[in-house]
Amino acid sequence: MDKFVITPYIDEISALVTSSLKQAVPAAWDVPAHLKEAMSYSLMAGGKRLRPLLVIAAAEALQGSREAALPVACAVEMVHTYSLIHDDLPAMDDDDFRRGKPTNHKVFGEAMAILAGDALLTHAFYSVVQASKHHGVPAEASLAIVEDLARFAGPSGMVGGQVADMEGEQGLTDIDELRYIHEHKTGDLIVFCLMAGGRIAAATAEQLQALETFGRSIGLAFQIQDDILDLVGDESKLGKKTQSDVKQQKVTYPYFIGLEASRAEVDRLTTLAREAVSNGVIPHPERLIGIADYLMNRDR
Repeated sequence: MDKFVITPYIDEISALVTSSLKQAVPAAWDVPAHLKEAMSYSLMAGGKRLRPLLVIAAAEALQGSREAALPVACAVEMVHTYSLIHDDLPAMDDDDFRRGKPTNHKVFGEAMAILAGDALLTHAFYSVVQASKHHGVPAEASLAIVEDLARFAGPSGMVGGQVADMEGEQGLTDIDELRYIHEHKTGDLIVFCLMAGGRIAAATAEQLQALETFGRSIGLAFQIQDDILDLVGDESKLGKKTQSDVKQQKVTYPYFIGLEASRAEVDRLTTLAREAVSNGVIPHPERLIGIADYLMNRDR
C-alpha cells in the first residue's frame, strides 16, 4: 500500500476525528464561551491529525473497533494541541503563526491561551474514559491507556523532551542529545498512539512491543523529516516559515550529519518500522505500513 493509496484513508480518519472534536465538550456543560472558542480555534486549525490516525490504524490493524478508538484518538489530539498552544507562547518559542493562522495567544491573549491549553490537557483524560463508558473497552485497558498517556506526555516524556529542547538552545554538543529531544518531545506521544490503539484491540504483549517499535521508529523519522523540511520545504505547503531552525540557531539532524545522511536515516527508520509490523505478529499491518511510507515521503 503506497502513499497514494493510503491518502483516502488518512482523509477519512481526519474528517471523522475533526467531526468528533467539534462535539468533544458536552453541550450540557456550562463552559465560558471565550474558553470554548479558544480551545476550538486551535483544535480546528487543521493539521495532519497524525496522532489520532495512528490510534485508529493500530486498533484496526488488530481488528479493533474504530468507534472505540475514536475517544482516545480525540484525546491525543487534545494533548498535542495543548502542547502546540503552549509551545507558541512568548516564553517558549514565541511564534506568531501556526498552520498558516495566527497563534492562539495572538488571537486570544496569553492568559486565555494558557488556560485553553490547560483545559485541553485535562479534558483529554475525560475523553479516554469514554471508550470504556460507551464502547465496551475494558476498564483495565482504559486504566493502562490513562497511565501511558500521563507517562508519555509528562515529565519523562513529551514535557521532559520540551525542557531538554529549551535547555539545548544554550548549545547542544552531540547528536545523542538531539536524539533524546526528538524521541521524547515528539516520539513519545507517537508511541503512545500505537500502544493505545493496541490496548483498545486487546493486543498481546508481543503485539504491543511490535507497535512500540513501529512507533519509536516512525516518531524519530517524522522529526528528522521535519528538520529536513525546515531547510528545503515549501513554505506554502508547510504553512510556516522555513529556515526557522537556522535563524534560531537550533541544531538539527542535517546540522550534525548533513542533508543526505539525514534522508538516509529517515529511510532506515522507516524500513525498521515496516519490518516491526510485517513479521506476522500484527494481523493487518497494511495501513500502518502505508502511513509509514506516506510520512517518509511527505512534503509538509
